[in-house]
Amino acid sequence: MSFKPFKALTFDVVGTLIDFEAGILNHIRGVVAEAAKAYSDDDILKAYREARAEPDAGWWPDDLERCYHRIATKLNLPDSADNARGLALSVENFPAFPDSVEALQRLRKHFKLVATTNSRIWALNHMARTLGEPFDVRVTVDDVRFEKPDPQFFAYTRGVLASQGIVFEQILHVAQSQYHDIGVAKRLGYQVCWIERRHAQKGTGGTLESERTEPHYHFTSLAQLADAVEKELG
Repeated sequence: MSFKPFKALTFDVVGTLIDFEAGILNHIRGVVAEAAKAYSDDDILKAYREARAEPDAGWWPDDLERCYHRIATKLNLPDSADNARGLALSVENFPAFPDSVEALQRLRKHFKLVATTNSRIWALNHMARTLGEPFDVRVTVDDVRFEKPDPQFFAYTRGVLASQGIVFEQILHVAQSQYHDIGVAKRLGYQVCWIERRHAQKGTGGTLESERTEPHYHFTSLAQLADAVEKELG
């Protein structure tokens, strides 16, 4: 399929561009190293995923403080207010995936890049710096007041882009999460590109489980998307 119709790429950030799983694991294994040795990465991420699915979950990443307490209780890890608050604040050091910065620079030559994230503005500011400040437009949960997969998030983003002269058919939504992004975006009529970051791993890691939706474009890295764009558009 051609990339010529598109003028904007709307990106999920956490999980697609920023490796939040590594960030969470780094913090927990750093502050409770001995106790955490008893658990695999999948054990910790499963406990996190279940915490995020609870009815009282708040906006990310502030909710990581609550999640830490849930994880500590479930896995019998040392619990403290400092460890919990530290997990939320550690977002400023969450790493980008190895290909994110360069691939975004390459894609920016052809498209307007739009951050569409369930994270708070303060967290996106840190993550954008980690990514080399690639975004032309930023849409956060603070702006929309709803989290993906709520269709209102996508409607808000469409409105923002329409005000800049970009119509619906000129948007390609790029994301890792089937639950938060790919499934709902395709149902809403978006062209969608799935970056399957966990292609070599079992399960969904820290992302909520969902039925698989077949995307229009499918790559296992952002670099592959940039390669495909450059092959067609130069």
